[in-house]
Amino acid sequence: MNWASSEIVNILTFLLPGFVAGAIFHSLTSHPKPSEFERIFQALIFTSLIQAITVFILWISNKTPLIDFHERQHVDIILAAIIAVLMGLLASLVFNHDWLHALLRFIKITKEGAYPSVWYSSFFKNDDCYVVLHLQGDRRLYGWPEEWPSSPDRGHFRIADAEWLDGECRIPLEDVVAVVVPANDVIMVEYLRSR
Repeated sequence: MNWASSEIVNILTFLLPGFVAGAIFHSLTSHPKPSEFERIFQALIFTSLIQAITVFILWISNKTPLIDFHERQHVDIILAAIIAVLMGLLASLVFNHDWLHALLRFIKITKEGAYPSVWYSSFFKNDDCYVVLHLQGDRRLYGWPEEWPSSPDRGHFRIADAEWLDGECRIPLEDVVAVVVPANDVIMVEYLRSR
């Protein structure tokens, strides 16, 4: 039993940089957290990349007299931790802006986007638009979306400059800074250019 527990600790220590990168990625993107198995697989992928970059940097440091890492203890662990944080931030940046998928769409490899749903993609691509929220009960709310949920079935909208729409008439909400609307009350969303 002692052998098994020490092996598990060694495996988790090895995968720790990958778990750090994955945790940063999921905290900064709207992608849902994967299952335990998928997290371990994701950590393994991140760890492989982090270890490769760490080995390359240490190899370069041995060839370059300006950088001397090989005499310091635990440099590889510290370097792996720094690379894990940077990799998590970089992956978040790339996926939040759809850069990788945009390139892959351009060279006709895929038609998919980096966003977790069409819902999220629509709000990201129309972030300069006012919205009309069609609510249950044939009500419509017009305004500027300051915040919106990552998923259509949970979360809330925060709408500033809100006005109720009644046919062709707009009814402004005087002295109201913002309105918070539950996402599950919204049937449809229209995007409108600025007034």
